[in-house]
Parts: sequence; structure tokens; C-alpha cells
Amino acid sequence: MTAAFRRLDPPSLDQQLRAAPAMTRPLMLDIIAHACRRVPTLAEGERPARIMRLIDVEAWADAALALIELELPMWQVRRIAYDEGEWHCALSRERELPDWLDAAVEARHSDLALALLSALVGVRALAADVPRPSVPSVRPVPDPLYEPLACDNCG
Repeated sequence: MTAAFRRLDPPSLDQQLRAAPAMTRPLMLDIIAHACRRVPTLAEGERPARIMRLIDVEAWADAALALIELELPMWQVRRIAYDEGEWHCALSRERELPDWLDAAVEARHSDLALALLSALVGVRALAADVPRPSVPSVRPVPDPLYEPLACDNCG
């Protein structure tokens, strides 16, 4: 885990989201404070300002979608469905794959914004559990014109 990523406490944040009957401004700000790392660093940018405007007018689902777009650029909403009183949300890195091949992060809640944000927190918890080397490994790209040569009588 990098030092720049503030360790979120997935069980407590996840429990807060599950227990909440509806989205509130304090809960949204708590999620931003504990699960988002790009919003605080881009505080003066256009996208974080848009998210704050959406929060001010209580457009919770739009704010949640904007947070997902900003915080998880490699992830996309794969599915949003409403079934038997609950919203089901799935986020995926490979949206075009069939469901049975995709490793999507799914969440559900009776409130759409809370379902979306539960999926965001699920992705963050998944990313926090993945061990990462301190030095990135980079493989050299082979030269397409390079051809190995064996020579017994060279020289």
C-alpha cells in the first residue's frame, strides 16, 4: 500500500453504507474523506467542484457516478438494476466480457446512490488488499529487427 493512499476501514465504512436508510451530506463527505484520494488532491479542479455542486443540490446518484468516474478511471458501471426493492450495481474493468468471465464488484442497497458508493468502497477495499511491489517491474520491449545469430567460427 502506498503512503499516499489513506487506509480506509472497509468494514466500518461498508457497515455505515449498509445501515444508512438514505444518503446524507455528512455521509457523502465521510465517504469522500475516507475512500477517495483524487477529490482532495484536485480540490480546485473543475471535476471536484462539479461533485461538490451535485452534493450541494443533493443529486446523490449523479454525485456518486461522478465520484466513480473521477476516483476509478479504469472501472466502469457494468450494471444498474432495480429488483424487489433494491438497487444492484456492478463495477467492472472489462465491461465487454460476458458476466461469467468478468470479475465485477457488486453492491446492493435500497437507495441508488448508496448502492453505487458501496461498489466504489468495494473496489477500494479490493485495491487495498492487493500487494504491490515497491519498485515497478518493467519488461524491455524486444526490438522487432533483432534476430539472434549463432556462429561457431566468428572472429
